[in-house]
Amino acid sequence: MQGITLIGFMGAGKTTVGKLLSKSTGMNHIDFDDKIVEEIGMTIQEYFDLYGEDAFREKETTVLKKYIDHGFVISTGGGIVMRPENRELLKQMKPVVYLETAPEVFIPRLKNDHTTVRPLVVSKSPEEIKQVFEPRISFYKESASMIVSTDQRTPEEITEEILTRLKQR
Repeated sequence: MQGITLIGFMGAGKTTVGKLLSKSTGMNHIDFDDKIVEEIGMTIQEYFDLYGEDAFREKETTVLKKYIDHGFVISTGGGIVMRPENRELLKQMKPVVYLETAPEVFIPRLKNDHTTVRPLVVSKSPEEIKQVFEPRISFYKESASMIVSTDQRTPEEITEEILTRLKQR
């Protein structure tokens, strides 16, 4: 297996599942948000405030190109699918697993997560967060080679399903 790339909206569990997959497969885990923070030398919120979303998306593309086909478990940022170039790169990175999560599940997670600042949803209402999410759904599905529902499931159950489905390929 050349690696596993996880995509999905903020609060879908990409980092948590990524760490579990890393443990199960022995592949190193890379969290794109952490890598980007490392490269830019500031928080994502600070970068957004100074340079805007377009500059951040460009940085995501740079990181994506750096780690394509290197045998890592990769947890991408929730908006990586927003650039057409990124979607094309993701299609080359089999398997790409979309952690499909309903707003009713991820919105409470986002509201209760005080460890990460998420510039596109900070101080937004649930309805506004859904407006950020909905245009991305088709991009997630277009980019994924596997879709796994996370609703009402533990990270361990999700990880087991991914590993089982990968073995069946």
